[in-house]
Amino acid sequence: MNASALIEGIKAGDTASLARAISVVENGDDGFEELLSEIHSLVGNAHRIGITGPPGAGKSMLSELITREYRSRDHRVAVVAVDPTSPYSGGALLGDRIRMESVALDPDVYIRSMASRGATGGLATTTLEVCDILDAFGFGRIIIETVGVGQNELAIAATADTSALILVPESGDGIQVLKAGVMEAVDLFVVNKSDRPGADRMVQEVQVMLGFRAGSALRNVKPHHGHQAASTEAEERSGNGWSVTVLLTSATKEEGIQQLVDVLEEHWTYLNQSGMLATRREARLERHVKEVVERTLRNALWQDSRGTAILNEGLDDVANGSASPYAVARRIVDGLELGAKK
Repeated sequence: MNASALIEGIKAGDTASLARAISVVENGDDGFEELLSEIHSLVGNAHRIGITGPPGAGKSMLSELITREYRSRDHRVAVVAVDPTSPYSGGALLGDRIRMESVALDPDVYIRSMASRGATGGLATTTLEVCDILDAFGFGRIIIETVGVGQNELAIAATADTSALILVPESGDGIQVLKAGVMEAVDLFVVNKSDRPGADRMVQEVQVMLGFRAGSALRNVKPHHGHQAASTEAEERSGNGWSVTVLLTSATKEEGIQQLVDVLEEHWTYLNQSGMLATRREARLERHVKEVVERTLRNALWQDSRGTAILNEGLDDVANGSASPYAVARRIVDGLELGAKK
């Protein structure tokens, strides 16, 4: 792998170099960290938008329509679609290019499907690094689409600048929005398939929960004890100063898409003007450094040391009760420490 050639190709806008660079990073080929280090100075201009939600919520179709709307506004768009990996075969369907056929042939749109590879929250460790390459290539809007179940949406919120949780009526999502972690992590809620019964009720449920979080859910209800607290603008906003929006869309009817993109852009403006963008990105960089350290140590443990051999040697002892899993783990760690001292 010629990192210099790939970097020059990325700077020159060569799509083949872009695809090759992403494959190098995804596969962890020799020199991939050198490549990422060299392009780091080019990173930081793109708006990274996370789209998450339960299976069947219409995320791919919404991502396609959002991409089309951004193209109408003359933005170059990249889509990173993270699909869950099979625990048995290790494979993933990766069918988003098929589902997004109306934008797949646009030269200013780039679609990349990735397998989660068992990562927590449905996001592979390399997703952020792939976004870095797309950012360096010059895409102004990067859409990260992944399946979220329960509180796994937190993972995409940590990767994106703006995160949207897609919900659908009558699918049990009302229970999911009760979870504090999800409520605090995402920047806007989208109730898709709004032509179905129950859409308005879903919007009300989310708004009520947002009101409880802001302390204003019952501000219009007359109190029993005669005390009426004053309503303030802060009560209507989330803790970070952004007023979380709940939108209705219908991807099949292409309704609400322009408004959705308007809100995404409003949040991008808010992040830049409030200083929250720098704060979020600093936290993201800290997490990424830790992830790289953990990945490096994990590779050193199982690939560059006797970790696997010690594990295989100790399994019989664990099985017959003469050793505990913790004793074998300690032996593996000690073997890594001895290797580091040499």
